[in-house]
Order: sequence, then structure tokens, then C-alpha cells
Amino acid sequence: MIRATTIALLSLLGTSTALAQGAYPTKPIRWVIPYAPGGGTDVVARPIALKLGEVLGYPIVYENRPGGGGLIAGEMVARATPDGYTLLVGAGNTHIFATLLYDKVPYDPVKDYAPITSFAEVPNILVAHPSFPPKTVKDIVAYGKANPGKINWASSGNGAGGHLALVLFAELTGIKVAHIPYKGAGPASVAVLGGEADMLFANTGVFIGHIKAGRLRPMGAASEKRIGVLPDLPTFAELGYPNFISGSFYGLLAPAGTPQPMITKLHSELVKIIHSPESKARLESVGAFPVGSTAKEFAEYLRREVDTWGKVIRAHGIKAS
Repeated sequence: MIRATTIALLSLLGTSTALAQGAYPTKPIRWVIPYAPGGGTDVVARPIALKLGEVLGYPIVYENRPGGGGLIAGEMVARATPDGYTLLVGAGNTHIFATLLYDKVPYDPVKDYAPITSFAEVPNILVAHPSFPPKTVKDIVAYGKANPGKINWASSGNGAGGHLALVLFAELTGIKVAHIPYKGAGPASVAVLGGEADMLFANTGVFIGHIKAGRLRPMGAASEKRIGVLPDLPTFAELGYPNFISGSFYGLLAPAGTPQPMITKLHSELVKIIHSPESKARLESVGAFPVGSTAKEFAEYLRREVDTWGKVIRAHGIKAS
């Protein structure tokens, strides 16, 4: 009798678990974005969110929470109820740079999150105003050494990914430049377009239109392989700097403690979407490399990036502006 009762209870428990897994979601899911509308996050993540909402039968609701170098959105999701309905579209700031640049970070980027998958990796590219005398990276190095401190190099902010790419590039080449931090990639791009600054490192998607129109000159890609939409642009490895890799990622993370069946379901559907021909083509059109990693691969990637850029930040004493 006891054995029969136990079997019956286990059967009911299995059925209940299956129903619980199948029931998710039962309402819209909120994706918290650490940036203002219209940036690179929107370009990469919004179409994926739209498709995921269609597949799940409930819409993905975007909520932009910019500020604090990504820490405001990061803390909001880290402290959210881990029920699968509040997720973070993480990027370099929330899980790499901000956690290294600020003295007080209100969450642990590893312990407070359950990684789901990385949507894509977006490399930084170096662009210059067309009137800037150097035409190649080799020319830039020669010009920089002959004119120390005279290259006006813009970035999207002190401690931002483009600034750190600049610091690493200057270290590798031995040149000195004048760093001009702006409040975002948009204003920094405007400065280079207007000739106020000479050069800039930023994510590929920021520049594609301007490059195609001839308003900016691409100089090199900080990626392991050439970017499909810019096939003639050499990587820095091809130009003699094999260790110069820089860029960002966009991925989805849940608060720690989110039930594994929910993580598994989201991961499964997202990977299908990311690797669909439509999504791959769209991501590649803005210079992104589709990823669709496992949760473990995503977590390992974050740890490697924190280690790499932590060394650069500590060596140069960089702090957030």
C-alpha cells in the first residue's frame, strides 16, 4: 500500500512539474535594457524579442533603464523576483566594464544572475574622418609616434568599451593620443563626422551607414575574423596585432534562482531564433556575429572578459567618469 501510494504521489508530482513547465509563460515577459532607446542593443535584441514573443504566445515588453553605466538596470533585475518574467539584456557595461570601473557595484555579476544565452558578439572597429592624414593603421602608428598627443581620439565615455580599446591599442603600439570622452557613442560619432575629433573605436553597427556613404573611413576590425558586411576591412591580427580583440556582447540573463525549466525553455527557443536564416542575415548586416551560446559558455565568456579588461583597467588606473 505504501509503495503504491508513493508511486502515485511521484506520478502526480511528475505531472505537476510537466504542467508547470508547459505553462510558462502565462503573461508578457519584461526585458530590461540598460541603455536609452535607439542604440546597439535595440538593433540586436529587439527583433529577437519580437520573434520570441510570437513563438511563446506572449509579447516581450521592453523597458529602458539607462544610467549609472548600466548599474541601474543591472541592480533592478538582480533584485527582481526570480519568476522568469523580468530578464536583463546584458552587455559589456552591465557585466564587464561597470563592475570593474565603479568602487561600489550593487550586485555580483556572476552570483546574482543565471545566464541564458548570448545573442551576438559585436566587434569594435576603428574609423577616422576622411580628412585625417593617415590612411592605414601603420600610418596611424607612424603619425602618432611623430606627433605624440596630437591625435584627437574620441570615445563614448571614460571607461567605456571604445575607450578601453583605445588604451589597449595605444599600449600595443606605443603611441600617445589625446582622449576626448563624450556622453555616448552617438555624440562621439558626431564629433568624428564633424571633424571635431580624428578617430573613434565603437561597435560596428554604429558606423555601417556612414562607412557605406563615405563619411567615415574604416581602418581595422578588432575581431578574430573579418566582418561579413565589411569584407575588405582587415582585422588587427592581419595588421600585426594578434592579441588585439575588442567588442561587446548582447545576451539575456535572469535573476539567480530562476527555475531551470524556464531557463531551458528560453534558451531553446532563443537559439532557434538566433540561428534562423532571417536572424543570422539581419545580425550579420550590422556587423554582428550570431552566437546562441549555452549558459555555461556564456558564463565562461563573461569571466574571460572580466579578467582581460580588469588587467587593462587596473594597469592604467581607469575609473568611470
